[in-house]
Amino acid sequence: MTLTTVDAAAQKQVPGNTGTGQASERDYSDYKVVPARHPWRWLGTVVVAGLAASVLYSLLTNPRWEWDVVAQWFTAESILRGLGQTLKLTLISGSLGFLLGFVLALMRLSSSPLFSSVSWTFSWIFRSTPLLVQLLLWYNLGYLYETIRLGVPFTSITFAELQTTTLISQFAAAVLGLTLNQAAYSAEIIRGGILSVDQGQIEAAEALGIPRWRRSTRIVLPQAMRAILPTAFNEIIGLVKGTSIVYVLAYSELFYTVQVIYNRTQQVLPMLLVATIWYIVITSVLSIAQYYIERHYSRGALRTLPPTPLQKLRRFISTHAVKGPANEPAR
Repeated sequence: MTLTTVDAAAQKQVPGNTGTGQASERDYSDYKVVPARHPWRWLGTVVVAGLAASVLYSLLTNPRWEWDVVAQWFTAESILRGLGQTLKLTLISGSLGFLLGFVLALMRLSSSPLFSSVSWTFSWIFRSTPLLVQLLLWYNLGYLYETIRLGVPFTSITFAELQTTTLISQFAAAVLGLTLNQAAYSAEIIRGGILSVDQGQIEAAEALGIPRWRRSTRIVLPQAMRAILPTAFNEIIGLVKGTSIVYVLAYSELFYTVQVIYNRTQQVLPMLLVATIWYIVITSVLSIAQYYIERHYSRGALRTLPPTPLQKLRRFISTHAVKGPANEPAR
């Protein structure tokens, strides 16, 4: 009896109620829609905006940043040459590192105990030692081996013999150290991506009689790339910044060039800003490439791909271009 009375009272309070007692027939058109309030979000926005504005104001107004010196050296010929060497080291070491890492990942996944052991040992050694130590070791390889001979192992048959100090130059030591170090990490990234693919899909492809190579290239790798790409681009960005450690070999990449200049001019902070801005430019370009490549490989996972920033801009312009004339008063 109490429930019936409460329900009847509730029906009387509903505007437009017909008295039938059916919730589906209630009219909510007179109800006022109150938007949700987020006072803490607005407070946080104001605080963050204030901090960002204060930092920007300090950067622009503090004369000790010496932005005129930064502008003077930013596109200097020596800086651009060093930038070119940094990009060359990144391209060569990154390409060779991921190629070797792919081979090592397949070896680690192999059923052969020898292949798996060699791959594990390689990753263990090169991930356990600092990159700086590896670079110095390769650069001083001539102290351990005066010559490098190419021939039949365990025999006196020799096809070629080279001086180690001639073969291992500053550039060769840098490429060798960066490549082998990158390969050790790339192997684990690629192996993890391959293992992330559902085993049931591989078994279904085997049941359909799809050849092994086609299974790998058309089924496994496209899906593995979704897991590989984010970490792989992090490694590439790390490699860009990691090339700065090559300065210990006196190789004229970007950071070493900046060091030479500020040792001569004593303008330390502006020259470090030059290097910082160039590193930011490189990593920004890589981040844009990462977005579009990840979007490409997400086609199998999403029915509708999210719009790109350019597509969003075009949609925004077209929407406002269409609404604009329609909202004008008729004459």
